[in-house]
Amino acid sequence: MDKEYLIHDKPAKALAAFTVPMIIGNFFQQFYTMADSVIVGRFVSEDALAAIGASYSFTNVFICVAIGGGVGAAVITGHYLGSRNYQKMVQSATTALLSFLCLSVLLSAIGLIFGRSFMTYLNTPENILDMATDYLNIYFWGLPFLFMYNVISAIFNAIGKSRIPLYLLIFSSLLNILLAIFMVYHLGLGVPGAAWATFIAQGVSVLLSALLLFREFKKYASYLQKPFDPLALSEMSKVALPSILQQSTVAIGMLLVQSVVNSFGSEVLAGFSSAMRVESLCVVPMAAIGNAMSSYTAQNLGAGKAERVRKGYHAANLFVFLFAISSCIILELFHTPIVRLFLGGGGTQLAYETGTGYLRFMGFFFVLIGLKMSTDGLLRGAADMKMFTIANFTNLTIRVVMAVTLAPRFGIAMVWFAVPIGWLVNYIISYFQYRTGKWKTILH
Repeated sequence: MDKEYLIHDKPAKALAAFTVPMIIGNFFQQFYTMADSVIVGRFVSEDALAAIGASYSFTNVFICVAIGGGVGAAVITGHYLGSRNYQKMVQSATTALLSFLCLSVLLSAIGLIFGRSFMTYLNTPENILDMATDYLNIYFWGLPFLFMYNVISAIFNAIGKSRIPLYLLIFSSLLNILLAIFMVYHLGLGVPGAAWATFIAQGVSVLLSALLLFREFKKYASYLQKPFDPLALSEMSKVALPSILQQSTVAIGMLLVQSVVNSFGSEVLAGFSSAMRVESLCVVPMAAIGNAMSSYTAQNLGAGKAERVRKGYHAANLFVFLFAISSCIILELFHTPIVRLFLGGGGTQLAYETGTGYLRFMGFFFVLIGLKMSTDGLLRGAADMKMFTIANFTNLTIRVVMAVTLAPRFGIAMVWFAVPIGWLVNYIISYFQYRTGKWKTILH
């Protein structure tokens, strides 16, 4: 395939070729946490499922920092590829790798030191606090693996090699599942066994992805003058920092939402955790479309083809509607067996009611997050970060305020009633910014 197909092929064809491998890859990435949840929920206990669910919102803060860093690397690397400035392209990639390796080590240390204190602050039920802390500690030892993998994958996506992360994710996800079953079920290690399985699978994946990236960049070796370029870091930071701030702040906001959910007890938390895992799967195609729009926009603006960005945006929204309709049908028909997959036959009625109630409601609204993500992806790819950031902060504020103020009074359902409202407001703000056309000139 032409490495510059995002610039030359028809917009719908180019986006589909880029997005489909990413969707499949992201599905397998979600299987990391899904496998942990399903295996401990069925083979250990409902409390074990709740412990991993309680940990997820905290670990998601660090995941969002890694993703935000990858976004910065991808946008700048893709822009230089589109303009055929291979020297800057290589320097931006190596600078990103070195920078985020150092950051991941620092954040890993912070997590290991303060993890249990944070979980206590978040109202984690006492009966699952020890399990949640054990899971977190192992997770933080592997945090550099997570960071390196996300940045390397973003670089592969930026240069149009989205199939390489796909193949690696398929391999590492299957390895994670096999290891988790062996450690949790056969060795009886419980929640820590699930964490160690993820640690090992991610470590192997990072090693393989790094070797493949170095092989891919051999053809550009003559362009590399120095592995770390402060100017490249500065350019990436203009995109990465707002993206990291936006994504990590949203994750921190969701921590506050998680603390509200935790206060309802481990049974509600188990049902909510199972539903959140399913929601994560439903959002995968939407997130992939948004990421594809970022790379597509960056490359086409770098090549001076702004009109192709508009056509690609319309194609992306068509894909959004197709995925949203499919998700709605599946959740409305199969919400109960889906939740049973996590809870098994021994789940409590309250856990089932919480999980199925969340899924039945949310099934009708995934189109909103899809439209939000495709629009945000375009703005991010154009480095138009101001309104992008405002829109996402507004989304966060709505979700947190409604959850914190209404859920204690009217029940846990208020947590998910706030979600589509936040998505809708976010989309409206981002769409009006898109309509101004200012994004066409920011990278120039």
